[in-house]
Amino acid sequence: MRGFFRAGKILVVDDESAVRTSLREIMEQEGHHVTTAASGEEALAALEQETFDLILVDLKMEGIDGLQVMTQAKKRMPDTVVIMLTAYGTVDSAIGALRQGAHDYLLKPCGVEEIVSSVETGLAKRWESLRRRELVSSIEQNLRELKAPGVTLEPGAEETPLPRFVRTRDLLLDREKQIVVAKGEPLNLTPTEFKLLASLMSNVNRTLSFRELAHDVLDYQCSEREARSSLKTHLWRLRKKLRSTLGDDSHIVNVRGKGYLFPP
Repeated sequence: MRGFFRAGKILVVDDESAVRTSLREIMEQEGHHVTTAASGEEALAALEQETFDLILVDLKMEGIDGLQVMTQAKKRMPDTVVIMLTAYGTVDSAIGALRQGAHDYLLKPCGVEEIVSSVETGLAKRWESLRRRELVSSIEQNLRELKAPGVTLEPGAEETPLPRFVRTRDLLLDREKQIVVAKGEPLNLTPTEFKLLASLMSNVNRTLSFRELAHDVLDYQCSEREARSSLKTHLWRLRKKLRSTLGDDSHIVNVRGKGYLFPP
């Protein structure tokens, strides 16, 4: 049994009546809301009326085919998940559809378990994409509110010693929620990695020694050697995650013999 379920709005597009009926019954038994279309033209008409979370569409149809349906659906809603239905003879075309943004392809005739699994995976991908978008939007809204003119502390309130948000080239860091967004994507960091990045981003273009980083991150004084031993692995993992997400090593620079620097 699934630990989490969220119904999706699904559009089933196939020129075979038996396939449409079968897919509709399977999806409705899983709790989803289903609309069917007997052609690409009917599918586009449905897309004019409403949006869908996921589309199950036959790749090869007379007139407007599955690829054209996917293209139009993603123009309207880029996060729409598309699963192609195809015969063995068109597998190459289905793989081409994957390269153009389809989530998956299923070979006809499709097994129930295979269909359900592909749909669940596709919808989970969509919910995660929407969650990330909402998260980034919330952070940016909070940032705008903090920058708004006339925003002041209440009388007697102490000023926060460090700003909640730190923004650099491709990164936005939120100290309060312990969140880092890199190019619109949340960055999965451990608490120590987060503190390291916060310290470096708060001291742009300044080389921080291991001792300084240890004081900021671990909140205690120690020798340079002890600090290096404590933080070296955390720094390596942090740099690896940034490189994987942002594509280069330019965000945290190792200044030989001195420490680390976050360039402007």
